[in-house]
Amino acid sequence: MNVGFIGLGQMGPAMAGSLLRAGHDVTVYNRTPGKAQGLVDRGAHQAARVADACRGDAVITMLADDDAVQAAAFGEGGVLRSLARGAVHVSMSTISLALCERLAEAHAAAGHRFVAAPVFGRPDAAALGKLLIVAAGNPDAIDACMPLFGAMGQKTVPVGQAPGTASVLKLSGNFLLASVVEALGEALALVRKVGIDPRRYVELLSSTFFPGPVFATYGGMIANEKYQPAAFAATLGEKDIRLTLAAAEALRVPMPLASLVHDRLQELIARGGAQLDWAAIAKLAADDAGLQ
Repeated sequence: MNVGFIGLGQMGPAMAGSLLRAGHDVTVYNRTPGKAQGLVDRGAHQAARVADACRGDAVITMLADDDAVQAAAFGEGGVLRSLARGAVHVSMSTISLALCERLAEAHAAAGHRFVAAPVFGRPDAAALGKLLIVAAGNPDAIDACMPLFGAMGQKTVPVGQAPGTASVLKLSGNFLLASVVEALGEALALVRKVGIDPRRYVELLSSTFFPGPVFATYGGMIANEKYQPAAFAATLGEKDIRLTLAAAEALRVPMPLASLVHDRLQELIARGGAQLDWAAIAKLAADDAGLQ
């Protein structure tokens, strides 16, 4: 497929690289042009403007937050004005339910197709093409994008025709991840107080009661106090939990635990941890327990 890719932050370069490996014709755009050079060296075309990345069958946006997505989509020379009728905008960013619904309405009015397809997975999974992709939109549009999803992810799960469904699912998943990190931080602080090796504790948990990558990955980071370089910065985590709470308010769903986790992320940022991995909220539990 002829596809544009907008956004080369933490995840974008690996995702666009997977598309290149699969043989797609890829045009990349980033506000900082230098970040595209590695992909250009591998055969990608570099776009000077957002509009130049919107000339093909589909354009993917993978941007940090609502503001960046709004600017790329609704700005002068943005996706809405530049995409051909019938082409697909695939939003793979983690964005608010409100923005997702606004994008769906605007693309329908412009004669475009719109698919929300946020991803689960950290940059190492993106580099291997092993992301989990949750997609919502018209089934024909999702089917048209499957060659792209197959290149970037190990599994794509359609979750509904309303694009906002995928947005809410992704936000709920990130809420669960943050809740696990907070719980791990508190549990590890407790066992450290009686002299239990945190690495052995994590190994026990992840090999018995809680197998899988979440406990192994985040538990290992917390046990080893390795929060840099950040694969997912605390500021992005705070943004996602804030968007979760906004969706919960709109849908009238009380989420008291999400409020607690949001406060913890805000506290971490206020203490100077903005650029640490969001798993560093576990440091707060250790600090509260008087542990060094």
